[in-house]
Amino acid sequence: MSAQVVQCSAAAVRPRSVVHAAVATTGLLAYLGAASILYARQPFGIDAAQGAMFLIGVTAMAIFIVDLGWLKAHRRPSTGLDFAYDDPSWSRTGVKLLGLSVTLALVAFAYWAFPVYQEKLYEGYWDLLEAIVPPWLVLAVPYFHFVDRKMRSPRDGYWHVGQAALLNFREVDREVLVQHVLGWIIKAFFLALMVAFMCSDVKWLYLLSLDRLDSFSDWYDFAYRLVYFIDVGIACVGYIMAFRLTDTQIRSSEPTLFGWIIAVMCYPPFWDVVYGQYLRYDTGHPWGAWLATHHVLYVAWGTGILVLLAIYVWATIIFAARFSNLTHRGIITNGPYRWMRHPAYLSKNLSWWMISVPFMPRGNVGGTIAACSMLLGVNVIYYLRAKTEERHLSRDTTYVQYALWVDQHGLLRHFRRLPLLRHLAYRPPRAPGAPA
Repeated sequence: MSAQVVQCSAAAVRPRSVVHAAVATTGLLAYLGAASILYARQPFGIDAAQGAMFLIGVTAMAIFIVDLGWLKAHRRPSTGLDFAYDDPSWSRTGVKLLGLSVTLALVAFAYWAFPVYQEKLYEGYWDLLEAIVPPWLVLAVPYFHFVDRKMRSPRDGYWHVGQAALLNFREVDREVLVQHVLGWIIKAFFLALMVAFMCSDVKWLYLLSLDRLDSFSDWYDFAYRLVYFIDVGIACVGYIMAFRLTDTQIRSSEPTLFGWIIAVMCYPPFWDVVYGQYLRYDTGHPWGAWLATHHVLYVAWGTGILVLLAIYVWATIIFAARFSNLTHRGIITNGPYRWMRHPAYLSKNLSWWMISVPFMPRGNVGGTIAACSMLLGVNVIYYLRAKTEERHLSRDTTYVQYALWVDQHGLLRHFRRLPLLRHLAYRPPRAPGAPA
């Protein structure tokens, strides 16, 4: 189908989202309910890692009850499964389990070899792995066998890793193998980071006292931390629950080195260098100090920040169990994505301008210009992230249709017509042989 045909058809129809709003809402309510239980019964004595496991488990269970029980996600063609088909093969399953073992061994070696993972930040992550990996490995045997026998094309990434381990290189599809490796690098890197953040947030929850929230400032601080508590919790669910049987598997990973660099530089430990050495835009005089003596403006400005952060976390919630950086796990077209292509990036970047207010003069014009320039540099990084993600997802015609529809009907459709913003309009990939 040519880009022109796609563009014409996309203007009238928004593709169905891979995640139903009811699934995302159920996941959020389950997460908040589980968090309320942890908050109300702090004397349980469970540590942060156990608290994180409880939150992840309850949320995932609620999501899949709706997604599998009601929407029958496991029967979608995108899973690659056919429940009317049955081709059991323990030898093929054995190769896949070997591939799984090799994959996990390489991940374990990386965790052992890189000094960053010995830091105190990751203690909760090791506790979580110690609790879930042994039973997960046991359950992997029947799971792999069942899924394998229902796959029309059973030679997945695990099979190719297994064949490589057996030195049967003629059987190995390099593209499938590379995608498998990239997917596991993504899971290993981001899951460790998100669980570490989540354990820190659970500790915050244990120490929280809602009775002490007496002012707008207190409520602002609480809401700000709550947003990121929800964000990393839903992200953890997404990184852990990547299964073909639930249609939450990684369909493809970002294939370009530039796309990887521009994404991972936004996270520790790389962000510590990027921000600390090159793009430090913080002036030490944020919005709260600026408006401390102007109560009405203080409340209005703080509320505006929280609205932006609410949009940001909504963009995570709507993924349910499919959230993941650098991957394609189905196209989201509802929630805030109904109104714009990159609501998370836009709202987060705008919130940073409102929080740090680098444009407010501090007696040094040069310093003000420098701070604004640094934050603009951060904005450019996220703009490039958005563009690399679009290029990756545009391999799926559903995303092309969605992006064109948003350009025609989205919230920012009028702004993209301005001369300075025309480059923000979505440009679909050209069909092979089409004129430039």
